Amino acid sequence: MSGVYYGAGDVSDRRDAIDTPDIRPLAAGCRAERSLRMAKRARPKAAQANRKPRRPERPVPKPPRPPAPPVVASPKAPPPPQAPDPEALALFQQGIEAVQRHAYQPATERFRVILERFPAERALMDRARVYLEICRRELDRRPSNPRSLEERLTAATAALNNGDDARAEQLVRAVLDADARQDLALYLMAAIEARRGGTAAALAYLGQAIAVSPEVRAQARHDADFESLRNSDAFHALVDPPSSLFGGRRPRRR
Repeated sequence: MSGVYYGAGDVSDRRDAIDTPDIRPLAAGCRAERSLRMAKRARPKAAQANRKPRRPERPVPKPPRPPAPPVVASPKAPPPPQAPDPEALALFQQGIEAVQRHAYQPATERFRVILERFPAERALMDRARVYLEICRRELDRRPSNPRSLEERLTAATAALNNGDDARAEQLVRAVLDADARQDLALYLMAAIEARRGGTAAALAYLGQAIAVSPEVRAQARHDADFESLRNSDAFHALVDPPSSLFGGRRPRRR
């Protein structure tokens, strides 16, 4: 043993020095390694910091979809036209027939009934208004107090067509008082008598009218006012034309 003396404290310190290794170089190495790793991590960040931020790509807008065509409901078929009221239609036909006969007063009454009682019949009402206006114009145009023979005969014809037999007879007799051989007045009196059933008087007046104007024979043959005389042989003897080739009268249809 050497001559160096170690005290108690010295021996303890020496033991510690021997037993405990020096870790300073190791710690320094760890710090260096940690610094290196940190430098490696920081390097891309620095590069990324110097790089300009990349703008996000804008999405390409999709073309808008064309709007869907509107759904159009198919139109409903119109209801079939309703047939006019039979009574209204009959009145209208009677009015038209009266206008064709120049019987404007009865026609006026028929058209007025249509306007008053059948407001739902629009088509007939429109036409009835038109004919009603025609009838009013014709009635207003006629003189209210006829004085001449022509005016009296015109008024008598209108009254007969309108169904006013009494007024027609009054005017016709006034004409015959002035001229007993007036052919139209005699013809009108024959029609008045035939309408009220006076067969003998009707044939007498008709015979006088034909004697003055034979051409009225053809008119009387088709005149509805002489319907009551159709079965009379005397009537056919007046109105049927005589046969010029074979003689005698043509046979009458029954």
